[in-house]
Amino acid sequence: MNLELRHLKVVCAIAETGSVTKAASQLGLAQPALTAQLQRIERTLGGPLFERDRRGARPTALGELVLSRARVLLPAMKGLQDEAARLAGTAGTETMSRYRIGAIGGPILGHLVHTLATAQPDAQITTYASYWVEELATMLQGGKLDYALVGVCGDAMPSADYGLVWQTVAVDAVCVLLPEDHPAAKDVDVDLAELAHEEWVGSTGDGCLAECFAAACARAGFTPRRVLETDVRGCVDIVESGFAVGLCQPTFRPPAGLTHRPMRGAPLRWRQVLGWHPDSAAARSAPKLVEMAEAAYREVVARNTAYVEWMADYPHLGGSADALAPLSGH
Repeated sequence: MNLELRHLKVVCAIAETGSVTKAASQLGLAQPALTAQLQRIERTLGGPLFERDRRGARPTALGELVLSRARVLLPAMKGLQDEAARLAGTAGTETMSRYRIGAIGGPILGHLVHTLATAQPDAQITTYASYWVEELATMLQGGKLDYALVGVCGDAMPSADYGLVWQTVAVDAVCVLLPEDHPAAKDVDVDLAELAHEEWVGSTGDGCLAECFAAACARAGFTPRRVLETDVRGCVDIVESGFAVGLCQPTFRPPAGLTHRPMRGAPLRWRQVLGWHPDSAAARSAPKLVEMAEAAYREVVARNTAYVEWMADYPHLGGSADALAPLSGH
């Protein structure tokens, strides 16, 4: 692992607060994630940076050396960034000419790209598709992408190990994709227990959705018979064949003959988030991209009027400010 400025920020935060737990809170990270990050930094530097006990964390001799350098480097880098921004006349108002957006299949990307292209017709916009949040996070960290638009399960957020900023765009109930003539399609939502006899299919990806789905089924009193995993087109084909019902987002537009219904009580949720590196040039344009992504979500979800009406009973869902309050657990 190469030592980066974000690692020096971690060391300084621990020294300033005198505690890994307090530093994690200050940095907006989970304590186990910060501990793991500190261990990687210490392995890179060849020894412990802090003596840790019940009284807190105190720098070792090696830690004092690292801190002395960090306290010079971090202000110097901040000064360089500020001076560069002033010289370019772009501080806080940068308009990027190139946008590299990575995404995991979802409903927002198309409208976001369209909105961005309309606002900046001369901008170069490229997209990169992946099934894996970690792949996109690694590309953000390495400067190969400017933004990543991904989905994560429930109350989770992507790993803090990459030093990225993640902003929630919307939270939705996971829906069941099924034939229009399926008995469970008769109501506005689906009682999960009524589907205990079904086979299931979902799209490929990482995260904890499979485990959370199994837990939701257990709470409903059954163990799912089988859960297949494939791409979105494969999911549609399998549901159309009548072999299984699927998991999907409410913003997905099913083909003729299929429909979807939210699960009653919203036992499973899907969170759309936009991420970027805080030290990148893209960070200054991030608020604009977040606004565009939120607008894209509103446009897409409005097509499903039945779901929008159903959400009225679930104020923690959707794209409103109240629904997007930060969540710290899972």
